[in-house]
Amino acid sequence: MAFTPLDLILTLIVIVLAVMVVLLLQRSNRQTEVNKSELEAARREAQQTLEAARRQAQTALEQAQAQAKTQLETARAEAQSLRQSAQTEVQNLRQSAQAELERFRLQGEERLRQQLREERERLQASLQAEREALTSERTSIQAERERLQADLQASRAEREELKRETERLARRGEQLDARAAKLDEQEEKLDTFEKALYAREAELGQREKQIDLKLQEVAGMSREEARSLLLNRLEAELEEERALRVKANLERIRLEVKREAQKLLAQAAQRQASETAAALAVSVVPIPSDAMKGRIIGREGRNIRTFEALTGVDLIIDDTPEAVLLSSFNPMRREIAKMALEQLVADGRIHPSRIEEVVEKAKNEMKTFIYERGEEAALEAGVVGLKPGLVQLLGRLHFRSSYGQNVLKHSVQVAHLTGIMAAELGLDAALGRRAGLLHDLGKSVDREIEGTHVEIGITLASRFGEPKEVIDAIAHHHDPENGETLYSVLAAAADAISAARPGARRESLEEYIQRLEQLERIALSFPGVDNAFAVQAGREVRVIVKPDRISDAKATLLAREIAGRIERDMNYPGQVQVTVVRESRAVEYAK
Repeated sequence: MAFTPLDLILTLIVIVLAVMVVLLLQRSNRQTEVNKSELEAARREAQQTLEAARRQAQTALEQAQAQAKTQLETARAEAQSLRQSAQTEVQNLRQSAQAELERFRLQGEERLRQQLREERERLQASLQAEREALTSERTSIQAERERLQADLQASRAEREELKRETERLARRGEQLDARAAKLDEQEEKLDTFEKALYAREAELGQREKQIDLKLQEVAGMSREEARSLLLNRLEAELEEERALRVKANLERIRLEVKREAQKLLAQAAQRQASETAAALAVSVVPIPSDAMKGRIIGREGRNIRTFEALTGVDLIIDDTPEAVLLSSFNPMRREIAKMALEQLVADGRIHPSRIEEVVEKAKNEMKTFIYERGEEAALEAGVVGLKPGLVQLLGRLHFRSSYGQNVLKHSVQVAHLTGIMAAELGLDAALGRRAGLLHDLGKSVDREIEGTHVEIGITLASRFGEPKEVIDAIAHHHDPENGETLYSVLAAAADAISAARPGARRESLEEYIQRLEQLERIALSFPGVDNAFAVQAGREVRVIVKPDRISDAKATLLAREIAGRIERDMNYPGQVQVTVVRESRAVEYAK
């Protein structure tokens, strides 16, 4: 319900009157009816005032209603006019707003299209980069998987090698048991021979008594004189017969145990392989200063861990001044790690991504290096027409050693020796060199493929279409008795010559000198020895005896005793020849 101006005026008047009444009542209360007449006058005056106020309010109300009606009509006319002008303005504004909105919409759509196009291109570029990163990561994961598979295969090969080594040791134990059985049999024969000698001594004792009686009767000699003469004669005869029998038994035994001796000599040489392997398992890389060691290790060791994971080589950083060590039993991995580390040290930028790049580059360079070594070896040996795969396998022998001897250089030497012997026998010298160069081909991958190097070499040579003479030489260069051609015999002889020459197999100088001194010391410990000399790098000891104390028959026994003492007290590769020299001189001067 809306309030009009008249209502407001009446309300104000009522309020004023009420206030006045309250004031009057308060005053009257204070005076406590002091003047009733005055109160009655005041009441009448108040009624009059109220009546006048009502009349004034009614007049003001009528005037306000008339004025409000006039203003309302005027306001309605103005409102109608303003409504029409507002509708016109709104129509114009709506049209202009629709046009502006359409223009903004078009511009917004164009801008959104441009932004969408740019966002699509950015997303495509980002997606392409992500795809390339995923491809690179997948490649690295694949490479890591292949490396792990290769390591697994290598571990399996090593396990198989240990298993074969165990089997060889078991077979060797069986062979030693068989040899011990033979020695027991010979000991039994010697016991039988000794009993026969005792029986013969008893018989000789009876004969001695008879001869003593006869000598006493015929010669008139005493029993002691006759006994001394007879014993001296029997001792000389028995010594001579003993020496002859020992010599004959030695010749017979040498023919019987020839093959077994070859196996035992090979197994004896293997006992020296541990120290040689330890000496060949470490490479030294020089660095400009010790401050470089911290950069090689990297923050929290991330550089050294990345390097070892990529190369498969242990990187040893100790107190050695201006040098670090690379340790691995695989010489090819160790050489790749050495090339990569030298390049990283020279470049100075060492971080995981750079290490990965340099190691990959070193692996590619290693393939080229291996092929070049194979070509050089074939050219040096005078062998032509080798297929690239064979040249690559031949180059891998540059990183393979056997008892400290480089297998590639050994193969070149065997090729020259085989070719020379084949030419002297009227055979094909070129084919002989080819057989000698490839006789140890299987050693290039024998750590990665199961089987002996002979079996692997036969498979590889057959795969590359090598002649049957070459395959036969590879198959029987350790047992030429079973070979089908002469080239296997020549390859075996050349292999033995190259491996047995002094200085071919690695041995420390201190051990070499100690072995020579021990040989001479053992020979000089026997009575009747005048002097002893270890010659041919310890493969022979020549013993000079005193001719007045050692006879020709005793010289044979002395050589056997010295050889047995050397076998019991020494460890040595191959075999040692004992030569006893007895010389008698008769000197006279013509005056």
